[in-house]
Amino acid sequence: MSWLRALKETARSGLTVERRRLEPLVAARAALGLALVVGVTLALFGPGAAVSSAFGAFQAAIATFQRSWRPRPTLALASGASLAVSTFLGYLTNAGDHLALFLALLAVWTFLSGLAWAAGPTVGIIASSNVAMMLVTVTLPTSVAEAAGHAAMIAVGGLVQAALLVVLPVRRWGPQRDALADALAAEADYARRLRDDPVASFDPVPLMTARSAAAVTPRQARRRPAELHGARGLAERIRPVLASLADPAVGASAEGPERDRVRELLAAAGEVLDAAAHAIRHGEPVDLPPAAVAALRTPDTGAILDGPPRRAAVRLAALLDDVVETAEPRTETASDARSRPTLVRLVPVVAARMRAEVRPDSPVLRHAVRVTAVTTAGYVLGSALPLGHGYWAPMASVMVMRPDFSQTYSRSVARFGGTLVGVALATGIVQAADPGMYLSAALAVICAFGMYLLLRTGYAVTQVCVAAYVVFLLGVGGSAWTQTVFERVVLTLLGGILAMLAYAVYPAWETPRLRGRLADWLVSDGRYAASVVAHYANPAGTACPDVREALLDTRAARIAWQEAVDRATHEPVRHRGLSRAAADDAGHALAQFGRVAMLMEAHLPERGTPPVPAAATLAEALRRATERGAKAVRERRAPDWDEVREAAAAWGPADDPLLTRSAALLVDALDDLSHALAEEAAPKRA
Repeated sequence: MSWLRALKETARSGLTVERRRLEPLVAARAALGLALVVGVTLALFGPGAAVSSAFGAFQAAIATFQRSWRPRPTLALASGASLAVSTFLGYLTNAGDHLALFLALLAVWTFLSGLAWAAGPTVGIIASSNVAMMLVTVTLPTSVAEAAGHAAMIAVGGLVQAALLVVLPVRRWGPQRDALADALAAEADYARRLRDDPVASFDPVPLMTARSAAAVTPRQARRRPAELHGARGLAERIRPVLASLADPAVGASAEGPERDRVRELLAAAGEVLDAAAHAIRHGEPVDLPPAAVAALRTPDTGAILDGPPRRAAVRLAALLDDVVETAEPRTETASDARSRPTLVRLVPVVAARMRAEVRPDSPVLRHAVRVTAVTTAGYVLGSALPLGHGYWAPMASVMVMRPDFSQTYSRSVARFGGTLVGVALATGIVQAADPGMYLSAALAVICAFGMYLLLRTGYAVTQVCVAAYVVFLLGVGGSAWTQTVFERVVLTLLGGILAMLAYAVYPAWETPRLRGRLADWLVSDGRYAASVVAHYANPAGTACPDVREALLDTRAARIAWQEAVDRATHEPVRHRGLSRAAADDAGHALAQFGRVAMLMEAHLPERGTPPVPAAATLAEALRRATERGAKAVRERRAPDWDEVREAAAAWGPADDPLLTRSAALLVDALDDLSHALAEEAAPKRA
């Protein structure tokens, strides 16, 4: 993709407004917290303290809107406390116009905030926002004692937001309910699509999201509703059963009474899963469609289906019964919840992840270096320009910069456009109404409410509200509107340009790393298939922790590959080793390989079943060949699958026909992968 086209695409993405479900009660609660903090501090301590506390409450509320499964009060407290510390330390180094000392702290703080993205987007966003807010709040105090007071007010703002989350709960466990309901709804949609397309693909993201949401701290484990426990695991076990029932290669025949019965079962499964998803999302009893229940329980299944399809149908009915039972609201009795470390215990984990990113090839390290250079340079340039409020340039940079190209460029365009509109609107209101201190505070709270309400609709929309919020908030502190219009627009443009130039000069392109991502997925797919096949040589029942662990690894690798392809699609670089067509074909081949392994997992033999000796040979061949194949992919060579082909051919007529056919499908998928990579893996001719 050319640079011109990439800029057009990212600009269009940044200015896009999405239709999202709004949460007015949640937005109103956050705005109420801001109003309480600003109103009380304005009446008791004056406008300076009110502005500081407003920043704390404003930022703490934003932290609670991030996609995180931690308790929202914890996020608010962590955001308020960290911003308070940043403000106090920033003032100590900035006092007395010690520019060099403040720049040193700014560089260290910004570098650490850049590395914080290694711990996930929530930590990265909070850390980056703290740097941006610190650039403003350090200008408010005039003494060390006053700086300590401002820091305390900021912390109080976070504390108030946390308290409101506890006192005025809105839809408790709502994000976790939505994640689990989305997973069940995705399974329902998959079941319906399998009726018309027996080999339909399935996106594992909803299941992985539900798994992340299922991890809880010890305190959460004591309070979690029972219906949020167990259904996720059942949904994951249902998926291979659905695929096995629908696939004509290992299930029912493509046409005839068997296929008609399978379609009926798949439709009924979709309705039951949808009913369970609705019950979990809203905390209501499960309302099952009578027709779906009758279709699943009719005795005709045993008369029509036979062999693997019949086993899959029986297992599907049992799993759906378990899902319905689990989804019913009741008192929590389970104690085997997935553990999530507390915030204190998370600190060494985050530190370890940050240290692991300090390596030359790390995109997170490159982001940290970029954002540090841009923020310090922006602060120096903003201070040197005769515009005043020089911190707006670095503040804009640190807020728009992300580890990947498309987000950085799209957010830069969106921030400038949103700032221009927001400042223009706020300026018009100020000129027309000339609001005083209290009316300016009220207008700032209204703008904050708009930002909270529209937070997920698009960055440009929220920046309109944020720009107006800052204008009105500075009006509370006594800054005239003439000090915030032209300067803010120009310096915001300067910050965005610096951010975009930094990525162009010191990029971290995803395109050259696509082969590595594909190789990682191939290795994890091979280990998953090998783990499944090995259990046919040594039957141990359906409870197989090694298979489960390998499945999670291959899902994570697949999602990493998909995200990498999406990022590479918008990068202004020519492909180096993997074109878009080759990437699509290779991804399809590996998805098919993992799908065949999943079909085999759906029919794992029970303990005591006679073993299949050839399975051990095939499992070892799969493990070794995929590891060698991954190395070949990285080195731009065509993978060789002769060892797997020979092991698959060793399956004799006495072996299970299901496994014989599945082994052939595994080889076919690997051959498809080689064909997808063959043209680009071939040596270039002079």
